[in-house]
Amino acid sequence: MPQDERDQVDRRTLLKAVGGATATVSIAGCGGSQTTPTEGGDGTETAMDTTEGDEGTETSNEGDESAFEVGVTLGQMDSGLDPHDHAETPTNIIVSQAYEGLMGRDKEGGIIAKLATEWERVESGTVRFTLRDGVTFHNGDPVTSEDVRYSIRRIETEEVGGALPQDGDLAGSKALESVEAGDGEVTVTFGGLNPIVFALFATNGQIMQQSWVENNENSYINRNTNGTGPFQVTDYQSGTSVSYEKYDDYWGEPAAADEATITASSESATRVNQLVAGETDIVTNVPPQEISRVEGSEGTSVSPVPSTRIIFLQMRYDVEPFSSQQFRQAMNYAVDVESIIENVLQGFGEVTGQPTLSQFTGHNPDIEPYGHDPERAEQLVEESGHAGVDITLQTPIGRYLKDVEVAQTAANQIDSLSNVNCELQQREFNSLVQDVTASSIEDRPRFTLLGWGNAEFDAAQTIIPLLTSDGPLTVLKSDEVDSLIQEAQSEPDPEARRQTLRECNQLLHDLAPWVFLHQQFSVYGTSDDIEWQPRPDELIDLWTASPN
Repeated sequence: MPQDERDQVDRRTLLKAVGGATATVSIAGCGGSQTTPTEGGDGTETAMDTTEGDEGTETSNEGDESAFEVGVTLGQMDSGLDPHDHAETPTNIIVSQAYEGLMGRDKEGGIIAKLATEWERVESGTVRFTLRDGVTFHNGDPVTSEDVRYSIRRIETEEVGGALPQDGDLAGSKALESVEAGDGEVTVTFGGLNPIVFALFATNGQIMQQSWVENNENSYINRNTNGTGPFQVTDYQSGTSVSYEKYDDYWGEPAAADEATITASSESATRVNQLVAGETDIVTNVPPQEISRVEGSEGTSVSPVPSTRIIFLQMRYDVEPFSSQQFRQAMNYAVDVESIIENVLQGFGEVTGQPTLSQFTGHNPDIEPYGHDPERAEQLVEESGHAGVDITLQTPIGRYLKDVEVAQTAANQIDSLSNVNCELQQREFNSLVQDVTASSIEDRPRFTLLGWGNAEFDAAQTIIPLLTSDGPLTVLKSDEVDSLIQEAQSEPDPEARRQTLRECNQLLHDLAPWVFLHQQFSVYGTSDDIEWQPRPDELIDLWTASPN
């Protein structure tokens, strides 16, 4: 088949493939340990691990003398191996092979037991975790309640961990008041109701050994690991590769893979070349024009899944012309999101009109996306008083699926308005993210394509950091948004809280701090030599991979 024909992607085939993958993930989540559902997880007051005695997945290398190795190629490497000192998905993928929290999530996003076997809300602002017996760190030392206490305080207390980027990932909008280490249990008290505390602990809070952290410099902790997970690091080359071996004394079902390696390439074509050449087993963000090559190559396949990541163009409220709500709404009408999904992403996306995805608590099903209306956009630009303005859209290179092409198309559509000139600036992701995470909003980019993954499946975990006045990455100041979020985070009734979050999403749709683009689909290329199913939270759980 000619190359140009192979590059034409049949959208019907792709959508069928997406549906098939989603169904496969759902089926995969039915086995194994019992889980508590994420929707309404804010109402989960007690839970119990039932994994002990579970047959689970039989280790596929049993009786096989040859080692089973798995290779992964990401788009970006980590920023260091400290599991608390980062806020990016690539680093989380890499450290999560070695570190675990008290709770975790299965492939469907349901809450499961990890280092805690039971959890309960004992008072409005107090929760208690019962710790699993017999768990050891990779250095052989047992996990203690003091280690758990230290890890929680390291994340949430500046005098213990310094100003770590995960501050608030466990406490939410409430301050951490105390952590008490008891006999096989830990009791955590916040400065008020933390309505989604178990959803937060299921996604965050990896446990580190107190003495190991205190006896080593940060530079050592960022190049070595000492977790409790199914893999331990054997070699770390900063910015290049991480190698693992199976941890033989793991408390749970052992990984089928004896060894694993994670590398990265920002060039999608390079990742695909490595996959089809048999040099790696899993690659991320296969672009649509490469899908036919992956599917057409012997021994490789495409595995897509709708992710928990939303893609948007954020606009700073404090600088012209984005200080005008009319101008921000105009940008939403100027961009043809459906066309971008159809022609740039070849169907791998869903249109959004609010910051909260449809799978999350607080999504408002009554909100319609803005829709493409250039005449309305030009009218709003005139009414904003910024006709003739020049703006520049910044975009990362290779961080999200076809990010540059999506940004270029959006910039061209804005530039096609008669009264706005828009240019595109491409930037390396690591450089851009430093500006996006600057402590002062005045140092952050004015108009930027970004993506945000929300593994807690709750609206507040997107709105609080990105869109409240004191959010660490915010581009908006709105007393009404702040008030609604404060009300939601103090509401003990899950349904009342859900309604408040829906109201907040309607307000944010109208304020238009973002050009709402799409829900990203994670498109993986996989080797047929392995059995592995992707998950919506973008975590690559290598311990579930087995030989095919």
